[in-house]
Amino acid sequence: MVVVKVILTILFLLVCVAMVVVVMLQEGKSGGLGSALTGAAAEGTFWSKNKDRSLEGKLPKITKWLAVAFFVFAIVLNLF
Repeated sequence: MVVVKVILTILFLLVCVAMVVVVMLQEGKSGGLGSALTGAAAEGTFWSKNKDRSLEGKLPKITKWLAVAFFVFAIVLNLF
């Protein structure tokens, strides 16, 4: 039982480090109110249409999955 807890703790720490790295890699949302007033966000640029295919488009999805894994590991470790 101790071995399982050590393995889960190591996996939990790896998920924590991975989540920090992925969050730090994400690009900030610097558009703000200025782009909302000028209509810059409404442009259908090539980059905005194909952003999901790039790494920057996949980082939010990776962050969500790491957050789910974080909470699952936290709950499981708390039950031990």
